[in-house]
Amino acid sequence: MESNVATIEVERCLRLNERVALPLFGPKREAHPQQRTPWRIAPEPFPLSEEEEKFFLRLGDDLLAFYRASNKLYQESVKNRLPGWIAEYLDFGKPPEVIDYGRMNRFKNDLPSVIRPDVLPLGNGFAVSELDSVPGGIGFTAWLGKQYSREGFDVLGGANGMAENFIAMVSALNPNPGLAIVVSREADDYWDEMVFLGEELNSLGFPTRVARPEQIDFSEKGLSVDGKEISVLYRFFELFDLKNVPKSELFLYSAKKERVRITPPLKAFLEEKMLFALFHHPRLRSFWQSELGDSYDFLAKLLPPTWILDDREVPPHAVIPGIELGGRPLHHWLDLLDTKKRERDYVIKASGFSDIAWGSRSLAFGKDLSNEDWEESLKKSLASFPKNPFLLQEHRKPKRTKARYLDFSHLAIEEMEGRTRLCPYYFVQNGKAVLGGILATICPADKLAIHGMSDAIMAPCCRGQEDG
Repeated sequence: MESNVATIEVERCLRLNERVALPLFGPKREAHPQQRTPWRIAPEPFPLSEEEEKFFLRLGDDLLAFYRASNKLYQESVKNRLPGWIAEYLDFGKPPEVIDYGRMNRFKNDLPSVIRPDVLPLGNGFAVSELDSVPGGIGFTAWLGKQYSREGFDVLGGANGMAENFIAMVSALNPNPGLAIVVSREADDYWDEMVFLGEELNSLGFPTRVARPEQIDFSEKGLSVDGKEISVLYRFFELFDLKNVPKSELFLYSAKKERVRITPPLKAFLEEKMLFALFHHPRLRSFWQSELGDSYDFLAKLLPPTWILDDREVPPHAVIPGIELGGRPLHHWLDLLDTKKRERDYVIKASGFSDIAWGSRSLAFGKDLSNEDWEESLKKSLASFPKNPFLLQEHRKPKRTKARYLDFSHLAIEEMEGRTRLCPYYFVQNGKAVLGGILATICPADKLAIHGMSDAIMAPCCRGQEDG
């Protein structure tokens, strides 16, 4: 019986492998010659309990409330109704034109339409290590959900949940949209998955063009591609990269003249990871509590304590709030140099407006560094302030998880002990954040940074085991 089950699971993985249209998901990384994926294929989706499913169904609206409050926090600071240093922090390193567009009154209520947190399963709940409002993986997760649904699994969000909710999100912005998904050359690794997403949207009767910036035509009437008017432009390029995006100034002009709706909105301050630091700032607690209501306590448990690595001198009578070493308060970030590895349960990361702020490129884990490398990382991060702020964040290590995959060398199902990151995709529709699907990435347990590496297992999430 076990042999039959194993054969069925191997055959399922091989079917999934055969359905991959190369190079659908970015550059091919080293793998077995017969393996068409740059990740390990699981024989089943990643199972979530009923209680875990309830958590993810709730989380989207709480994160939307966080974005709404963050938007107000910045605007109130700009108007001097809240301390000016809030907007100052969020504007550091950004060119005037980006700041100006983010402050335009006509965009004041615009929020990210796709919300993707990085959720880490802990031994006693979850942590949200960061948020991404220009997330990759939409097409990838859509493909995985469709394929595992074909194999009979009850994938969260449904077989077409990602595409259907993307359509609902765009339709909420404009009931009769002409949609273009614009992917910059700098985001080339995601081109094929966005082409797949476009094909899915078209197959569901929702006309969509996936285009490069240079393919977009401009006139005083608005934007178009191949003669078709664009009323909604889904921006798959980063604001820090605008200078490298052809015709970007024409996109911004058309948005300013309200001839096109651009999402994610042109608000660099909403793409800053330092929002977590501001959430935990003691002087702003009453603001967050007032704006978030019941969501405040929920998020306070999820968002790890985070600090901005500001190299400016702290006054003699002041300390850095919320962080101590051996019961002693910190007066300067360089006090962290006088620590042992076991005391460095922190990660250093770029805050946002930077080409190293995504894909785990800037992460430095304190427990993983020698004293010399820890010192270099901390000093380098402090020296980059204020042009390119870095953060210090409490590292909440995901619990160990067992997951299975197909070993192509032996055509056998193997088990791996790893650590998991769960990425739910929420699509905002008329003030609600609706779950479209969840991508699970399980990396070997000795890896501190969890991302789509070649020895990671990647799969959609499904309804699985019952609690207890």
